[in-house]
Amino acid sequence: MAECEFFLGVDGGGTRCRARLCGRAGIALGEGEAGPANLRLGIAVSLAAVLVAARQCLTAAGLAEAALARTAACLSLAGASEPAELAAARRQMLPFGRTLFVTDAYAACIGAHQGADGGVVIAGTGSIGWTVVAGRQYRVGGWGLPLSDEGSGAWLGREALRVVLQAHDGRTRWTGLLHRLSDDFNRDPHGIVRWAAGATPADFGALAPLVVDHASRGDDAAIGLMQSAAAHIEALAARLVELGADRLALVGGLAAAVAPWLGDDARRHFVAPLGDGLAGALLLARADAAAEPAREAAL
Repeated sequence: MAECEFFLGVDGGGTRCRARLCGRAGIALGEGEAGPANLRLGIAVSLAAVLVAARQCLTAAGLAEAALARTAACLSLAGASEPAELAAARRQMLPFGRTLFVTDAYAACIGAHQGADGGVVIAGTGSIGWTVVAGRQYRVGGWGLPLSDEGSGAWLGREALRVVLQAHDGRTRWTGLLHRLSDDFNRDPHGIVRWAAGATPADFGALAPLVVDHASRGDDAAIGLMQSAAAHIEALAARLVELGADRLALVGGLAAAVAPWLGDDARRHFVAPLGDGLAGALLLARADAAAEPAREAAL
């Protein structure tokens, strides 16, 4: 197999897909961004977003489509931790010279610690804990919104609507946040239920900024929701520490908002990430491309 000239890192989650293209020297040549790329939400839709972002990278770099055949790509995507989705994604025909699929949590972990041992708790549209300890990977949570992803933006938005319905029932008192959310649905609880039945994690996650904003202004319902989200993030962190992670990074779109609500015991385990999921994906793309010539030489 010909040596790759370019390396592409992709970080795809439930809200958006980001990509970065680098040359052999490691200098970024172009970046791109597209829609959601969570494999659980559909293989075709996710990989279409990947290709849109990848082609934006080519445009920014002034390269033709043919350059993808000389590119080693690491596609770090939400949902790639699930065997069925991963197998289906690997069966797809993609234009890259080499393609490595990993979960976005693994790439985030690699990026946060520059390949060294450590762990991450992702608080984005979804949530998950991931750590690498002595060459072994461990996962905590991240099983998808219907049953998991506690403390995430999608979970926060869904729980906020749950509390709105409780207020409608008279089981909890109305607050500014709950009135605002109810107004968005014309104060019709049936409308909330109908909307929620077809809502995606990104749809629920779009409500999270309202919760964060109202919590900062002292809204009791919003404060309770943020405290609950923080407790779930703390539980993920505690389990990663039990598994041997000596340092953790809190990353994702909700990370900055939830961090102030964490207790001191959790905070002491967190360090600033050295890089993001794109940086981790690029490291993995390079490592995967370097391993191929070694395997060929051994044959």
